[in-house]
Amino acid sequence: MRVDVREAVFDPGAELTAFSAGRTDMGAVVTFTGVVRDTGDNQLQVMEIEHYPGMTESALTDIARTAVERWSLGDVLIIHRHGRLVPGEVIMMVATASRHRKDAFEAAEFLMDYLKSRAPFWKREITAAGTSWVEARDDDEAALDRWRG
Repeated sequence: MRVDVREAVFDPGAELTAFSAGRTDMGAVVTFTGVVRDTGDNQLQVMEIEHYPGMTESALTDIARTAVERWSLGDVLIIHRHGRLVPGEVIMMVATASRHRKDAFEAAEFLMDYLKSRAPFWKREITAAGTSWVEARDDDEAALDRWRG
């Protein structure tokens, strides 16, 4: 299990290769890579992502452990960037490995839903019209609800 919160750019292909190298015991590797997207009107100039070092890594490690306990996983990878990012840049990556695809897919979705709505990152969008903090969305909360209970 690896959690990596960083400012530096990373190569998702290289991370996938390293994550799955030598894993002959795993029949499924599922990855998701998130990219900074424009606000839909070509106005987003920069997304600034802030976090508290130590607290963020601890929270992400806890949720990765929860996934390992809930599903039959051989490994988990979470990479999330912070700092100033522009549209088109890779912002994060999740990878899960399991003997069977169902566990790998479900765990990856669980991790993504958590990262989208609960991970301790604060995002600010800078557009031509000004600056605003990104608020939690109702559909992100609804997605996380399916994992409770």
